[in-house]
Amino acid sequence: MISAQSALPVVAAAPKAAGEKLSVLLVEDSASDVELTLNELRRGGFEVSFDVVQTAEDFASCLRSGSYDVVLTDYNLPQWTGIEALELLRQEGQDIPLILVSGALPDVTAVNCIKEGAGDYILKDRLARLPAAVRSALQKKKLRDDREHAQRDLAQKAEELARSNRELEQFAYVASHDLQEPLRMVAAYTQLLGEKYHGKLDEQADKYIGYAVDGAKRMQTLIQDLLAFSRVGRQKDAFSLTDTNAVVEQAVSNLTAAIGESGAIVKYDGLPVVVANASLLAQLFQNLIGNAIKFHGGTAPEIRVTAQKQAAEWVFAVTDNGIGIAPEYLDDIFVIFKRLHTRNEYPGNGIGLAICRKIVEQHGGRIWVTSQEGQGSTFKFSLPASEPYFQPGPNCEN
Repeated sequence: MISAQSALPVVAAAPKAAGEKLSVLLVEDSASDVELTLNELRRGGFEVSFDVVQTAEDFASCLRSGSYDVVLTDYNLPQWTGIEALELLRQEGQDIPLILVSGALPDVTAVNCIKEGAGDYILKDRLARLPAAVRSALQKKKLRDDREHAQRDLAQKAEELARSNRELEQFAYVASHDLQEPLRMVAAYTQLLGEKYHGKLDEQADKYIGYAVDGAKRMQTLIQDLLAFSRVGRQKDAFSLTDTNAVVEQAVSNLTAAIGESGAIVKYDGLPVVVANASLLAQLFQNLIGNAIKFHGGTAPEIRVTAQKQAAEWVFAVTDNGIGIAPEYLDDIFVIFKRLHTRNEYPGNGIGLAICRKIVEQHGGRIWVTSQEGQGSTFKFSLPASEPYFQPGPNCEN
């Protein structure tokens, strides 16, 4: 091995021009070619430090002991081919740009070397291209390093976000679960107080007791909704092939009372089989159909559930003839606790659609709504089409 500090007469003494520092590992058996290569790099504006090797053993030794910006290797050497340096780089876990510098190299061989990972190839009678090729290889290396660094940062931030979400879900679950019992006590004894002393105190006292009872009931409902929201993220059941016809049928069955009271008509055509958590999917459809019934306006609700295959996903639609949604609220309605109406107009805590979004996202899909005020709404959500077949079901009406 010949180093830049060696006393061997490999390179003629020449004054160094101040420029970009470049550490080079040269794989070359010709002292004159080493001199030409280094002079060309210096002429190109580099301040070069270098080591020269001729064998694979010396090459590997230098990789372990030194730090290099670029490897310049001849293609044909007495004991090995320079392209084998690429394999040695990989074995040593080194990501160093490698450029072939050869006296003659067939085009097919050059292309194969590039495919194997060489950054470029330069013919020795065209060394003027070498500085530009080195800068290009270094720039590609920097971009590659920056991309890998960004990917590591992104993965770390994603893990931190996932951990934070898990902790928040755990907190919401524990808080809502543990608050239920004291709230039951407050609600129960407040109701007893109202029943026992109603009419025995003044009118103002009856009003205050009524406020307390109503507040306790609303808090109980809010805690139960929050618990339901946190449970969505805690259900880790394995997904399985699920017939969405049966899932919608179950959701409609759960809404029998509301459908009967409102005179609603729910239609669902033949729906596909998807890979899903059946219980979560039932809750999703129940929330969407239940919302359509709740916000039906002055006419009996008419609701249709359909599905359409689009590329690699199924897009489901739940369409109603209800009161609709103003355009400025279309993005807000999936936010937890976001309400568009007062409790006197419509009951609820504004958590149902947030649960829908969480369920859809847990399945790898997305959810959105199209609507015009007074003209009904269409809630759409997508699910990955993991299975390439369609399960026809009967046209059902309830």
